[in-house]
Amino acid sequence: MKTFALTSLLFLTTICNINAQEAEEAPVSYLGKTITLDSTITSLYGAISGEKGVERDWKLFKYLFKNEAKLIPAYKDGVKGIYDTNYLSVEDYINTTNDWILANGYIKKEVHRVTQSYGNITHAFITFEAFRSEQDETPFLRGIDSIELLFDGQRWWVVNLYWTLETEGTPIPEDYLPKP
Repeated sequence: MKTFALTSLLFLTTICNINAQEAEEAPVSYLGKTITLDSTITSLYGAISGEKGVERDWKLFKYLFKNEAKLIPAYKDGVKGIYDTNYLSVEDYINTTNDWILANGYIKKEVHRVTQSYGNITHAFITFEAFRSEQDETPFLRGIDSIELLFDGQRWWVVNLYWTLETEGTPIPEDYLPKP
């Protein structure tokens, strides 16, 4: 019985500490950016988007994600010829992309979305286009984001972000493109 009580206490303490850490990391003004599913996804794309040389709002970006969230790019290994994934923490993603998007510009725009929800969880399957500048008429890449989200009763959290890019061999299906 003592073991059960100690285990339960340790579990509750850990959960409270994790939630406290997540709540302390950003200004209160960010809460409004996560009240709805739409505002959360808009904030996600907005935080990483910007013209060449424009600093990104990495504090907001971090605020959108649960502490243990993963960002998971899927790609085809050119040497092995097979598909694979990388698992990045939010910090890993920032560290591996910041210099490139500052040097090149990266503006990510949602063009189509399919969502499925049950209770407090939602899966958003989003087709996106990326541009180097707002002046560009044609995207330099397109892809699909598979985003898992949680509503905790007060705000939305990104639990995981999994994506793949369109290639010549794997064009985005018509079902996932905007309707004319």
